[in-house]
Amino acid sequence: MNFIKNRSELERDYLHRIALDVIEYGLESADPYNAVLSSISVRDNTIYIKNLEIKIFGRIHVVGFGKASKRMTNALYDVLSERIVGGIVISPEDPSIVGPVEVVKGDHPIPGNNTLRSSQKLLEYLQNNVGENDVVFILISGGGSALFEVPEHNITLDDVGKLTKELMRRGADIFELNAVRKRFSRVKGGKLLNYVKAKTTVSIIVSDVVGDRLDTIASGPTAPDETTYKDVYNILTRRRLWDEIPDRMRSIIEAGLRGELLDTPKPGDPIFSRVHNVVVASNAIALESMARKIEGYGFKPLILTSMIEGEAREIGKVLASIIKSIILYSKPIQKPAALLAGGETVVTVKGDGIGGRNQELCLSLAASIRGLETVAVCIGTDGIDGVSPAAGAVVDGSTVDEGYEAGLDPARYLENNDSYGYFSKIGRAIITGYTGTNVNDVFLALIK
Repeated sequence: MNFIKNRSELERDYLHRIALDVIEYGLESADPYNAVLSSISVRDNTIYIKNLEIKIFGRIHVVGFGKASKRMTNALYDVLSERIVGGIVISPEDPSIVGPVEVVKGDHPIPGNNTLRSSQKLLEYLQNNVGENDVVFILISGGGSALFEVPEHNITLDDVGKLTKELMRRGADIFELNAVRKRFSRVKGGKLLNYVKAKTTVSIIVSDVVGDRLDTIASGPTAPDETTYKDVYNILTRRRLWDEIPDRMRSIIEAGLRGELLDTPKPGDPIFSRVHNVVVASNAIALESMARKIEGYGFKPLILTSMIEGEAREIGKVLASIIKSIILYSKPIQKPAALLAGGETVVTVKGDGIGGRNQELCLSLAASIRGLETVAVCIGTDGIDGVSPAAGAVVDGSTVDEGYEAGLDPARYLENNDSYGYFSKIGRAIITGYTGTNVNDVFLALIK
């Protein structure tokens, strides 16, 4: 599958070609259709999903939500076809039909009327069509928090949206955001299972969360939630929002603190005995497939981690130091080597340039590997890097000198957060367009 649209521009030599081959292979392994298709098979009345065996006694239903939900539905239908009797799947794409499954439209990144209408339709389907002996597949992927939501306690989507935006503005991370949103939702934090009567439910998950935390992906609709109303109170107090939120939201949290409201289901709750959560695509899975691919080219792979977080330019320096150690001392791995890593960095924006976390990481790394014989690539697997049209960039030991020859000072571009401005001018920005998946960012460096 050809993901990189400007690949011919980026292939400077055989090392660049190999790096781009491996990156595209990683994207292919993270493709939702491929991930589902390779993870599920059926024989007689048994469905095999990785290490699971699911016996079919009744009908099969499919519901889902997320940016990858339609392609996941296509794959599941190609495996199970006429065994599926119906379902509702929420996608950011236009409405369509996959066999007997209706694909409806939701709103992303901010939930709106489409999300509310489609979410209610999904819940009605579960309540009106699913029996105890049936099997329900729930397809979950990134973007599900916005695409699937039904507020409770007379809270509106507008209330939740405004609070979410303000929490983000004040530096709240995804775990804090989810803890708060779960308190005002009928479906987040394991609550979706309240609407499923089937004794057998299988959640098939494409993870866009560092570490693949089930309680965080799409706000954990089928996973136990360990956070509490006390946590939410502490978050809103720490972010100096407790006195600013609407009275109706504050009243709900206060009632929860007094134990007057039922909280989200916790680990050990019997409701989770009838659900299997299976991750079929993730950053770690993509890195493992890339490692297997690179061995075929004669390189020794080393996966550092799939959980990189932190300031992009600083992570770039750290990765560059490991590349130098391999080049000079063959440590922590012998040459020829392939260094792999994944996760999701951040950029503290101080300039007014155009860029993204992957390109900023690459620009910082390029300055540190100047003159060295290595090629490195870092991309966002969804094809979108920050506010730029690029997915990431490819760099090597001559990237900085190429910039100087073109009259570009990489330090100034880095200071102005204008990494795309730099890489686009020297033909090193990777253009994929939206890839149809999202398993965070992947990094690859090849050392001869």
